[in-house]
Amino acid sequence: MYVIRLKNCAFHARHGVLKEEASLGQRFFVDAELHVDAPMALESDKVEDTVHYGHVFDLIEKIVTNERFDLIEALAYAVGGQVLSQFPATKAVTITIRKPSVPIAGILDHAEVSVTLP
Repeated sequence: MYVIRLKNCAFHARHGVLKEEASLGQRFFVDAELHVDAPMALESDKVEDTVHYGHVFDLIEKIVTNERFDLIEALAYAVGGQVLSQFPATKAVTITIRKPSVPIAGILDHAEVSVTLP
């Protein structure tokens, strides 16, 4: 078992509860941590024996930019479920979504949610 991580994948999308978030959109940052059980890749050195992280990125981008969610936790859950479904060597996944432009009265770097699926 080994871990593949994609960190700080950036996308412009339209998630959020407010009308302005849906119409204007904003940046979202996604981290994906995949726990992969594909031991043959460790010796074969062949991409077809592992989870191709370029394809994982493409899947994340498709979901984040083409679907719409009010809650970033629902978005993280959808991404994680699709990663598990489409990449069977992935035995567990944690998806973290960061939203830097949160519409609250306060000073903060970002709001963040992590969802882990077995």
